[in-house]
Amino acid sequence: MTTTAAMNVAVTQLCGRGRRRRPAALRLDLRWARLLRLAVATRVVRLVWDQLLACSSCGGGGRYRRLGPPHGPDVLSPVAMDDDAGAAVDAHADAADVEDVVGLKVSLLGDCQIGKTSFMVKYVGDGEEQNGGLQMTGLNLMDKTLAVRGARLAFNIWDVAGDSQSADHVPIACKDAVAILFMFDLTSRCTLNNITDWYERARKWNKTAIPILIGTKFDDFAQLPLEMQWTIVDQARAYARAMKATLFFSSATHNINVNKIFKFITAKLFNLPWTVERNLTVGEPIIDF
Repeated sequence: MTTTAAMNVAVTQLCGRGRRRRPAALRLDLRWARLLRLAVATRVVRLVWDQLLACSSCGGGGRYRRLGPPHGPDVLSPVAMDDDAGAAVDAHADAADVEDVVGLKVSLLGDCQIGKTSFMVKYVGDGEEQNGGLQMTGLNLMDKTLAVRGARLAFNIWDVAGDSQSADHVPIACKDAVAILFMFDLTSRCTLNNITDWYERARKWNKTAIPILIGTKFDDFAQLPLEMQWTIVDQARAYARAMKATLFFSSATHNINVNKIFKFITAKLFNLPWTVERNLTVGEPIIDF
């Protein structure tokens, strides 16, 4: 074979190799393009989903914001919380000195007919300053504003109905909540057993809110046989330990521990001293933390 022929063969082989490599490179480019489109589509879907969760049907979601640092040393001073007569932590501050409002979203979760709405209405009350309420299918909202030494605390309370049709409200009710109240009827153990499901649903959407376990209808519970009271107290305390939650027994009818629960939330959020002692005496309203 002459030198010219050998060179022609070599050039032909090189060109053939280039042509064989070109489809592989093209396939690689197409694969990267598909991956890029998939990543963009995934990001768009995630952004849309976050916007859907951030918007409530009442259009008030924009009011809620995370707590910032106090505006001064006197915004929230230590207070004793052994008095359950008043609804405010310190309601004697001059409202004219209030410059800002701190929104505190609180969610109420639990089965139907356990007293969640009565609990909320008892706390908000008719004589206190409030922004009214909003009621829709499966969701009940009420606000209460408190003046606390140069600051204004607005408790935005979201009460989710306990039926299966209302489960869709759990994500929006729990999102950005500073505390979640898991409530059960002290006279109905099945409502206590269902707390596990409510807790798991809530924690999917909010892992940082203060968990509080609340047994309602203490006035009826106190009429039960002592042995049954012991059983329910032990089970409730076990659930509270598993949830790392504070346990309160309450009664909306007699205003037992209703106000103290919201004082406790305020104390936890602003690092105020909590002066109420634990009460583990069966037959009395339990407080365990």
